[in-house]
Amino acid sequence: MSRVCAVSGKKAMSGNKRSHSLRATRRKWNVNLQKVTVMVDGKPQRVRMSARALKSLKAQG
Repeated sequence: MSRVCAVSGKKAMSGNKRSHSLRATRRKWNVNLQKVTVMVDGKPQRVRMSARALKSLKAQG
């Protein structure tokens, strides 16, 4: 299963890790995915959702 949010479609970001000497090496920032059960068409379904999307969903009600 890929590390993609089922609601927002967020994926991992890539960039550089910077040491004290500012040497750049590639790194990756993963999405904070949580396994949650949500109602889809009146049926409970378990999906992987980012914490940000979950927070937004709870705020909307």
